[in-house]
Amino acid sequence: MKGMILAAGKGTRIKPISYAIPKPMVPILGKPVMESMIQLFAKHGIDKIVVNTSHLAEIIENYFGDGHHFNVQLSYSYEAKEINGEFISQALGSAGGMRKIQDFSGFFDETFVVVCGDAWIDLDLKEAIEHHKKHGGLATIITREVETSEVSKYGVIVTDKYCQVTSFQEKPAEEEALSNKINTGIYIFEPAIFDFIPKDVEFDIGSDLFPLLVERQANFYAVNMDFQWLDVGKVKDVWEVTSDILNGKVKGYPIPGTQVSPGVWVGINSRVDISKCKITPPVIICSGCEIQDGATIIGPAVIGANCKVESKSLVSNTLICDYIHLADDAYIVNKTMFGDYLLGHDGYTQVLADCQYVHILKNRNVSRPLLGKSSVGSFYKDDLSLPTAPTPLHQVK
Repeated sequence: MKGMILAAGKGTRIKPISYAIPKPMVPILGKPVMESMIQLFAKHGIDKIVVNTSHLAEIIENYFGDGHHFNVQLSYSYEAKEINGEFISQALGSAGGMRKIQDFSGFFDETFVVVCGDAWIDLDLKEAIEHHKKHGGLATIITREVETSEVSKYGVIVTDKYCQVTSFQEKPAEEEALSNKINTGIYIFEPAIFDFIPKDVEFDIGSDLFPLLVERQANFYAVNMDFQWLDVGKVKDVWEVTSDILNGKVKGYPIPGTQVSPGVWVGINSRVDISKCKITPPVIICSGCEIQDGATIIGPAVIGANCKVESKSLVSNTLICDYIHLADDAYIVNKTMFGDYLLGHDGYTQVLADCQYVHILKNRNVSRPLLGKSSVGSFYKDDLSLPTAPTPLHQVK
């Protein structure tokens, strides 16, 4: 069976992360989110997949290659315009990207599935396709229910008693929402859908194609299903998803490493004696790490691959990417350290190179001690818990 993964967006909502990598490559516990989607496709027999790319396309294409490592066939549709012999990224919109592929090769010659590349799901795709074929529709959107208090975060789908889509609401206020069923970015189409998608123009599935289907009263259905859905569409989602997995709120997501004590996972080729460190679960220490005796790590926390945490460092409620060196007395709390950026969970962002406590050497980030406290011990009360209002970091001016 055939499928498509949407991966051409610029990732505007996850800046500055998207300066370094495209959104589908955002890692969840070390694995690019799009990799999980490819594995889901393969599990359900969708083994011929085209990925549309544009922004930082080479990172996606170099990582996944032709797909044989995932037991699928992968091809890429690069969206760009040529100016003076140079290709400049120019996405065509999700539906426009579909049309480009179809005009090029006629790839979509049977029922096919289209998904966004920036989410993790555990949906039974075979069951979803069966629902689609049972309705006999031209297009099906997979929805899931959320609490009424959360509808303002999503695109809401309104249907009649026959599950046919009648209208949409984009992030409605709670009191104005006509439904609590939301768009999950998972779609099933028949090839005849291309009769509704114009050539060579930017055209979006959600904002252009679907309203057109409703307007023309096409056979367009929504199927509501119960499944887990983790979206990393915004910067804050990266930490929230990671934290939810560590806190056991997400069933079935694979946690890397070996569980060496309750709630503490350690990867291979790492040097850490948990009996000589202050580690409060849940914590993941990835492969190749050195955690010195006396270091403090308070979960939920993830220490990326090949990191070094010195003995007087403290890490709490934090996600640290690969190749970070935390020097003695470093104090990293409520942060995501990603690439060249230190992202506060309160929205404050710093460039690591501009921070007085950070030194970048040979593309490896070395964190110098912060100035907020004199020692790790002062952060602890007698019960080894953090104070309710720790001294904030000094901001670099």
